[in-house]
Amino acid sequence: AAKGHTPQYSHGMRITDSVALDCAQEAAGQLRYEIEAAFSQGLPNTPMAGSTVRVISGNFLTARPVGLIDGVDFIHSGLVRKVDTVAINQVLDMGAVVLLSPFGFSPTGEAFNLTMENVATSVATSLQADKLIFLTEIDGIHTDQNDAVSPVDTELSLIDAEKLLAALPDAKEPSDTAFYLQHCVKACKSGVERSHILPYAVDGALLLEIYVHDGIGTMVIDEKLESLREATIDDVGSILQLIEPFERDGTLVKRDRTEIERDAQYYTVIEHDGVIFGCAALYYFPEAKTAEMAALTVSPNVQNQGDGERLLRRIEHRAKAAGFESIFVLTTRTTHWFIKRGFVPVDANWLPEARKKKYNWDRKSQVLVKKL
Repeated sequence: AAKGHTPQYSHGMRITDSVALDCAQEAAGQLRYEIEAAFSQGLPNTPMAGSTVRVISGNFLTARPVGLIDGVDFIHSGLVRKVDTVAINQVLDMGAVVLLSPFGFSPTGEAFNLTMENVATSVATSLQADKLIFLTEIDGIHTDQNDAVSPVDTELSLIDAEKLLAALPDAKEPSDTAFYLQHCVKACKSGVERSHILPYAVDGALLLEIYVHDGIGTMVIDEKLESLREATIDDVGSILQLIEPFERDGTLVKRDRTEIERDAQYYTVIEHDGVIFGCAALYYFPEAKTAEMAALTVSPNVQNQGDGERLLRRIEHRAKAAGFESIFVLTTRTTHWFIKRGFVPVDANWLPEARKKKYNWDRKSQVLVKKL
């Protein structure tokens, strides 16, 4: 606007003519120096006191032109052709932060204006990153696409995300649901296990997503079907073998084989190389709009690797999908683990009537509830 130039877009991308390229380079250069300055702060009594954070940027990206699409020439707009992962990893090994601008260069030295989403997805895929995180204009993917005030779906499996994306119209604006979701799906399909869409307008969104169980925004996760799945009758023996030591020491209430065979459909299991290492059950109490999570168990051989968290997330997802407003657990040994993940202690009289009749008042299990 300062140069009296009207931006041009087509197919959801900027048409970068010579004026637009000049403006983009000016903006990227200014932002780079502002970011470097922010990481150079070190005054006493500030969060950056005594820190030394190096920020390194460079020509890590090789680009190619978008070219012509439906007769539209995108001129200097480009797409990532190659990511120099060797050089990026060398910088990371030095303990520095790699700062990537939305520019790539051809072997002839020509500069191309890239989209942030294309750069982020390409780099995350090339590095086989554990996470790809977008800080965006939207607050996540809503459970009801026709209702902007409906709750945000905090977790989408890759399969569900693909189904949703196929049903959505092509994205043209960053505010469109498919705009960031398409890149999350692409990254997960290419080996990035988790992709996140976070609202930058929420202070501390990044910290909330990483360090709080429920997080904020939406996470697309590539859960391999062979590792986290619903149980079958063939899994009963393995479930019994898994929970038996915990029943013996009193952590879990004893369940006989007949009970587990009858309730196999309610169990979710984690399986690695054909061996079940974790399980949890979900029992419905529709009259009270709640459900009980029971028998949450992870083998001692693989504890502290996040399998308990994965089982809890899957159980919460199953309960929400069934329309329940909360889930509850009964425990005598693991109260603090559940409290750290959003559960709140309540009196045993809170229990649904059907569950209260089966409550063991001698065992005095703590009842904890979490709203969904």
